[in-house]
Amino acid sequence: MDDEVVQRVFQEGGRDYFQQQPSTSTSTSSSSSILQSLPLHVSFDHGYYLLVKSIQELREKKEGLVTVGIGGPSGSGKTSLAEKVASVIGCTVIPMENYRGGTDEGTDLDSIDFDALIRNLEDLTEGKDTKIPVFDFHQKKRVGSKAIKSAMSGVVIVDGTYALHAKLRSLLDIRVAVVGGVHFSLLSKVRYDIGDSCSLDYLIDSIFPLFRKHIEPDLHHAQIRINNSFVSSFREAIYKLKCRSESPDGQSTFFLKDEAQTDNFIEMYLRPPSANEEARINDWIKVRQSGIRYYLSLGDQRIVDKNFIIRPKAEFEVGRMTLGGLLALGYNVVVSYKRASTSVNIGSLSLSLETIDTLGETFLVLRGTDRKTVGAEALRMGITGQWLTKSYLEMILERKGVPRLNTPPLVSATSVSHNQEKDIAAPKPIRTTPNLVYQLEDLAQPWTRSPTKSKMEPVLPTWHFASSDRSHGGSVGSSAFRDTMKLAPMPDSYDLDRGLLLAVQGIQFLLENKSVPVIVGIGGPSGSGKTSLAHKMANIVGCEVVSLESYFRPEQVKDFKYDDFNSLDLPLLSKNIGDIKHGRKTKIPVFNLETGSRSCFKELEISEDCGVIIFEGVYALHPEIRKSLDLWIAVVGGVHSHLISRVQRDKSRVGCFMSQNEIMMTVFPIFQQHIELHLVHAHLKIRNDFDPVLSPESSLFVLKSNKQVAYQDILNILDSVKFCSSVQNFIDIYLRLPGTPANGHIAESDCVRVRICEGRFALLIREPIREGNFIIQPKVDFDISISTVSGLLNLGYQAVAYIEASALIYQDGKILIEVDHLQDAPSPYLQIKGVNKEAVAAAGSALKLDGSYTTKSYLQIILERLPLVERSYSGIHTHQAARLQELVESIQSQGGSTPSESSQSREVSPMDGIIEDMQCRIRRLERWHTINTVLWTFLMSALIGYSLYQRKRQ
Repeated sequence: MDDEVVQRVFQEGGRDYFQQQPSTSTSTSSSSSILQSLPLHVSFDHGYYLLVKSIQELREKKEGLVTVGIGGPSGSGKTSLAEKVASVIGCTVIPMENYRGGTDEGTDLDSIDFDALIRNLEDLTEGKDTKIPVFDFHQKKRVGSKAIKSAMSGVVIVDGTYALHAKLRSLLDIRVAVVGGVHFSLLSKVRYDIGDSCSLDYLIDSIFPLFRKHIEPDLHHAQIRINNSFVSSFREAIYKLKCRSESPDGQSTFFLKDEAQTDNFIEMYLRPPSANEEARINDWIKVRQSGIRYYLSLGDQRIVDKNFIIRPKAEFEVGRMTLGGLLALGYNVVVSYKRASTSVNIGSLSLSLETIDTLGETFLVLRGTDRKTVGAEALRMGITGQWLTKSYLEMILERKGVPRLNTPPLVSATSVSHNQEKDIAAPKPIRTTPNLVYQLEDLAQPWTRSPTKSKMEPVLPTWHFASSDRSHGGSVGSSAFRDTMKLAPMPDSYDLDRGLLLAVQGIQFLLENKSVPVIVGIGGPSGSGKTSLAHKMANIVGCEVVSLESYFRPEQVKDFKYDDFNSLDLPLLSKNIGDIKHGRKTKIPVFNLETGSRSCFKELEISEDCGVIIFEGVYALHPEIRKSLDLWIAVVGGVHSHLISRVQRDKSRVGCFMSQNEIMMTVFPIFQQHIELHLVHAHLKIRNDFDPVLSPESSLFVLKSNKQVAYQDILNILDSVKFCSSVQNFIDIYLRLPGTPANGHIAESDCVRVRICEGRFALLIREPIREGNFIIQPKVDFDISISTVSGLLNLGYQAVAYIEASALIYQDGKILIEVDHLQDAPSPYLQIKGVNKEAVAAAGSALKLDGSYTTKSYLQIILERLPLVERSYSGIHTHQAARLQELVESIQSQGGSTPSESSQSREVSPMDGIIEDMQCRIRRLERWHTINTVLWTFLMSALIGYSLYQRKRQ
């Protein structure tokens, strides 16, 4: 998708055309082509993909070292970007903070030893080994050095706030700026707290006094500009169990090990200037001082569920001047205490002894990223509590006589207002904005600044009931009362991070007010992210997830009616939900999608301790199902929206603009006719803007080889306890829009790939990164209906190639080994897949595949085997064209309507069409206005520059 973008970005020239006097020592090594600045910024995921592809492109075009600088304010995400790129490229990352002096100010420009950093970069550029310093922030001094061999450093990334400083730019091949993240979140939070009394520039100068003067100017020299929209997220949360220690020094032998680390912190809580002493502590800002480093998190953000304290990863480093700026703006230090912590790692978990001086007590804390693992380890170690769920701040406030304020008071079940009733009666559909390759942004505000206040959501709404009818009885636990208490829908739709938090809070609200069980339904189109959301929620609250795919009727599946509501065994589903409601054990089906039949039943019982179960599926919010559920959650977006964006982009490339509605009505007719009308009634609507195609979070590492491997050898490297195998027969059809630039040959990136497997249709979206022997590809295959494939054909896509194969699959939960027998290949191909790069590489070495790997796609492999005389325009065997045409005709006959019929099948009001047309025109005018603004800016800059040049000559 971005090959053209990367090509556009390259141009001939020196390392830095902003530098008028480049370093003479590097002039000979900087003769390779380099990137020109992108006029607009991109998302974090898109920027990551562009950076990796650009490094690869530049590495092929030049000899010697490729140097990258990633700069930006603290908390923007630049270190995360460097680490993710390094995990793929295998490069060396040099943190600039190792070049600090002993100053107390962690962001002072004068504290950076640029001379040492320049010497290290020049040594590596000239092919010499070098030593970089190592700085200890507790001792406030350098404690040694680390050797870096030039032969091992084909790519070096300099990561730091001042990585794009003028002193370094002449040494950098690729310059990347990252803004946003929690850096923007803090600005948004402060702006919300103090109102509009101060301008954004004043706030920036107060909180980040060095940003506008010493950081922001350098960011405009970046060639890749990233605006990181990350906010505090429970997607990758930390789970904690905490209890009082029996003795101050601890009773566990774990802390006697050499690996135990001791840290001392000072933790401060800052109250907003407009808040009184009874303000919720969730609105406070937490600052942690460790040596000369300061870390900030926005409030006491956490979820308490049973014995677990669940926190997001939301802490970032700031300078001491940031703390001073907050105090100058009117924030008050309400609580301050010292915390001494001794911790040791136990596998993926951390065990700590923490002493709080204000409380005079020591606590034992067990942390991890998986709830079940943390709970199981506590049982194994014999730690039984008594578990504490109060934070240290709450304990200190209680000792001072201030009531616990973290948990909001229960909202009385009052009737909804007239406006709320109107919102419920006329719900609005939820849509995500297609993420086109280049969306021209509003340039009225610099891309390096915080988002406008209209885009902020610092305060989440609270849940309440829409009805307070208590005529059926007074007890909260009575079934009559339970049936009358209905949640009021949230007034707006939310992004995935805020939606996840609201979903868990909704479950807790129901548990407190309606007792157990709480039955949750999560609905949305295929590929929207509902399954992922369900499992993240289940990990937080510790419950079971049941997929509606388990309720497929075998007789319906044989007719390939996966997307039909009648394919579900509704009587069995209703019986299971009824049993759960009455606290009875029930048996839910287990459906085997490969055989198209039920394999068995499994027993399910909702315990009083958990009290929650989640049902997820395309039709989870159908009226026949949702009437039995307590919480309705709708999810849209993900790869479902990605396909709409992809089609819209392809149509634009061939000179045909289509609106989102037009594409949806053709490609997803079942969604608009039978699914969307149920989603609008959800209590909580979530827009999943996550881009799984470009994101490093969904990477799958793949090694591919055509070397013959014995079956026994495969068994030997897989876990025999968790081993399972299966067989799949599939056909991959490649669809391409006529007129798409393809340089005279078929490129997989120009095609939409559809897989037919066991009668089911799936969309395989691939934008792989090929690095060394590895293919790094996203895990975003998702099921679609045959009507979607037919819709793509109706929009003008043509089937240009197909591959028929059978696959033998072996896996143990960590590694998947797939042996593919392609119809037109003489020998099978073996693929090793996994999310852990080292584990995949180890499996390949154990099978002795080194030296036999290929990174070519199956389409490339098949096409390269064909003589030119046997290729048709589409690139396949001439005699295969008949088979491909047969497949296409079969899809069109089963897929249903033509574009005109699909348009008529769903009524669209004239006003909707007028609004859609006006929006299209407005978007076009905005694009032209932005382009004109940019062109005039460049023209005026050139004229001014030429004028100054003439004056200088005179």
